[in-house]
Amino acid sequence: MALTKICKDFNSLTPTELYDMLRLRSEVFVVEQTCIFLDMDDKDQKCHHILFYQDNTLVATARLVPPGLYYTEMSIGRIVTSMQVRGTGVGKQLVDYAIDACYNLFGKGPIKIGAQLYAKKFYESFGFEQSSEVYDEDGIDHIHMIKA
Repeated sequence: MALTKICKDFNSLTPTELYDMLRLRSEVFVVEQTCIFLDMDDKDQKCHHILFYQDNTLVATARLVPPGLYYTEMSIGRIVTSMQVRGTGVGKQLVDYAIDACYNLFGKGPIKIGAQLYAKKFYESFGFEQSSEVYDEDGIDHIHMIKA
């Protein structure tokens, strides 16, 4: 599967890329997961964003959060893949790419994520370890995880 992989700071996103990113996040987090929450949290503007396109269609995205903006550590958030590519390894490619991009942008150090509980084993495969009790975020069980 040929993917075009992009990593840009917020101000470098084109209007189309921004729209694609917000649409995919809304499709999955709000519609598919039936979770009513405000996705636009005034952090996107200070982050870098990863966009994976397949044939001009956005199929995966994640945001890279600098240290100190959300957690003390750098973070990867809003990790999402479209239904059309699930089970193909695109999610694994996205997280691998995001980890490398974090290190390139922010230097070596721990990465902290807020993961949906069902995805714990997936993130453990990248070296993340659970670092909190289960907590509810917008009606979905989450845990904090750290990659040292």
